[in-house]
Order: sequence, then C-alpha cells, then structure tokens
Amino acid sequence: MISIDKELEFELGEITRRTHDLNIPVMIIIEGAPASGKSRLSNALYMSLDAKYTDFIATRPPREADLRYPFLHRYWYHLPKDGDINIHFRSWYSQLIEYKDYRIKRNINADFKQIEDDMRNFEKTLTDNGYEILKFYINTDKEVRERHLQKLKNNPVLKWKAEEFQSRLQHHDYDLEMEHFLMDETVCPWTRIDFHNKEEAANTLYSSIIKQLKIRIKREQENKPQIDGMFQRDFKTGLFTFDFDKESIGKNEYKDMLPALQSRMREIQFQLYQAKIPLVLVYEGMDAAGKGGNIKRTRALLDPTGYKNNAIGAPADIELAHHYLWRFAKRTPRSGHIGFFDRSWYGRVLVERIEGFTPASAWQRAYDEINNFEKSLYNSGAIIIKFFLSLDKNEQLERFKERENNPEKRWKITDEDWRNREKWDLYLEASEDMIRKTDTAHAPWKVIPANDKRYARITALRTIIKICEEHLAKADKRV
Repeated sequence: MISIDKELEFELGEITRRTHDLNIPVMIIIEGAPASGKSRLSNALYMSLDAKYTDFIATRPPREADLRYPFLHRYWYHLPKDGDINIHFRSWYSQLIEYKDYRIKRNINADFKQIEDDMRNFEKTLTDNGYEILKFYINTDKEVRERHLQKLKNNPVLKWKAEEFQSRLQHHDYDLEMEHFLMDETVCPWTRIDFHNKEEAANTLYSSIIKQLKIRIKREQENKPQIDGMFQRDFKTGLFTFDFDKESIGKNEYKDMLPALQSRMREIQFQLYQAKIPLVLVYEGMDAAGKGGNIKRTRALLDPTGYKNNAIGAPADIELAHHYLWRFAKRTPRSGHIGFFDRSWYGRVLVERIEGFTPASAWQRAYDEINNFEKSLYNSGAIIIKFFLSLDKNEQLERFKERENNPEKRWKITDEDWRNREKWDLYLEASEDMIRKTDTAHAPWKVIPANDKRYARITALRTIIKICEEHLAKADKRV
C-alpha cells in the first residue's frame, strides 16, 4: 500500500469533481518499464478518484483480433465521454513498442514512423477538441526492478506476473524505446516520476494532476466560442457546374451493365478479404440524391458477413458526450471487410457548420482532423473512397414531390428535408469547401452528377472496382 497525503487526495477529489461538472474529459497516461512501480501508483490513483466517472484501461499485448483493426482503434473505442476520466495503464506508446519488437506488420502497410505521426495527430485532435491528456513516465533503476522481480518469483501466487514481465523484457529495451517518445513534447508533454520513494512518487503524481487540471479549469472558464458558419454573401460554385442532361444512361443499357459490375464487386470483396484489406466507402450529397439506392446496388450481391452498412443519423446523447469522430472510429471495418457510410464524419463541416451547432474554430479545425483520421486508416491498410452525389435543385424538388405523392416513399420525406432545402446555397458552399479541403491522395473525393440515378450507380460501382483493382495489384507485388 502507498500512503497518500490526505490533503492532496482531498484536493484531487475536489478538482476532478470540478472537471466532471464542467464536462472536461480527462485521459491520464501512465507508462513505465515492467516492475517500475507504475501498477501501485495507478491503483492508488484509481482508488482516489470517483468510481462513478473513472475507468481503468489496461493496454495488453495486441491479440489477433486487435491486429485486424486500425492501430488506434481500441483507443478511439475507449475514449472517455465528457466529464469522465480514463486512467490508461500503458497506452498507444507501449502498443507501438510491442508492434516494433514483434515486427507486427500484419494488416499494416505503413512504416512505424507513419504510425508515430498518427499517434501525434490523435493526441492533437483530442486536445484541440477539449480532452485533457496528462502523461506520466514512472522511472526506477534496473537494479530495483530486478529485486522486485525476484520477490515476485519467490511468491508462488505472483510468480506468473514475474514471468510475464521477463517475457516483455527479453524482447526490447523499454527504457531506450520510450526515451525517444519522452523527448517529443510537441503536443502533450511528459512528466517523469522517480519511484525510489513511493510516497514521494504518489505526491508528485497527484500534485502534477491537480496543477494541470487547475490550469485547464481556468482556461475553460475564459473560453467563449464564436458560432459562425462564415458563409459568403453571394457564393458562386465553381465545382458543381455539371451539364446534368449529358450524364445519363438508358434503361436498357443500365440493365445490361449492372449485373456484370455487381458480380465483379462480389469478386472484389473476396479478393479484399484474402488480402486482408479493409474498404471504407463514404457517401455524401444533397438530400434525395440517391445515396441509399446507390449503396443498395453496390452491395446487392455481396456476402453480408463481410460488410457493414452504417446509415448515419443525428448523434445520440452518448455520442454527443464524446469526440465527434468517436462514433465513426468505432465503426471502421476490420481487415478484409467493407464499411459503407451513408453520411459520415463530414457532418462536422456540413450540417454542424450550416445549423450553427459547432463553433467556427471547431468546424474550421475539423478539415485537418478528418484528413489525419483518414490518413491513420490508410496507414493501417484501408482503401478509402468518398462519393459526393450532386443533384440539380429542380431535380431535388421533383423527387421531394414524388416522395410526398407516393405512399410507399412518403416516409422518406420530412419537414426537415423541406427546411434544409431553404439552405441550399449554404449547403452548396459548405460542400465545396469540404471537397476542396479534404480531397487527398489517400482518401479521394469522387463527385458524381446524380440527376440520373442509373448513371450515378454505374459510375460509383466502376470507380470502386477500378480503385480496388489498383490497390490489389500493388498488394500482389508486395507479396
């Protein structure tokens, strides 16, 4: 047991109740070599915090199931909601060291330097969106660790723990690996804690947390975000200027072309599964542009055990209490599977900007955050293709009326759809900004004129097949 200074423990309780009331999510990272004392410090801290809003997340060595998801998937999955606290006992830093040691590159087509960049961007994305990340490195001399390990070995009940520690120590010099990360203070700086005296170490840990959270609370009280969509008064689109009449396919031609493309899409699905390549398909566009119908034709012949269709609506309360990317990061497909997104994380720079749900600084920052998020998926081996289905305003009106007059389709039209139509020009400008700022080599946008649904469906299917074939050919060359 570690004897904790009662005044510090009381102050820590007070300050974390304050962060809870202010809806500040807190992530406490505790790293340290095996047998360094970090487990005792972590437990003392865990016991001092309110169990109602504190969670303890232990990073174990990656299992086969973990390797089928993007590197940061489980950390996105375990994000604390607003006002909650996560204690991360070992973290993405330990995970990367283990990936390096065991030369784990299964399902990861990037080098480890790119994953380091993903980790740095992950922390920046969280801190820019209100997460408080406190990082601690527990340091102890190797001689002290050896004595601790020997004590564990001599205890029949705890002998297994010593063997687990030694297994990790055989594969790497954790101190040397971590020193590289400890020197990087570009986002969230590290606090080093010497564990030679456990009471002093605990006091340092508690004092550091209290100090940093006090600074954060003060900053929170001074922050007054500005709500502004920052739209132009007389916006003229330079992107959505199609001659819609030219982009069409006849009914008979469509019937001839579609089955072959759908069959090829099924073959692509199996090839992706064999190559362990995940495919992320994002569909955005005007209301009634045919996103759902497009997805339906693409997945018509697919094996349903190998894909997930994500129809994205307004966020639920639990989703609003997390980072906006949380609900999407949880749904990213594992290796060899396909994830369809009927609307997506781009709501941050579309509906949230247009409706004033998000401060100007937040939606402006989101372009880079989304680019980094997609890059991390790409670095973990994913193919990402994004479609924007563009519709003429008059065509949308016709489709709205058709839905109202058709009992089988009436459920598709709502008062909100009519209200959104009044903001057509704002949606057009927000969409153009989105495409221009997030069209990247690793996650390209494909803008498709969609007045003719048949043309849009055939074009999307052809695009998916072409891009996947190119990636599969590259994967074959690597093998």
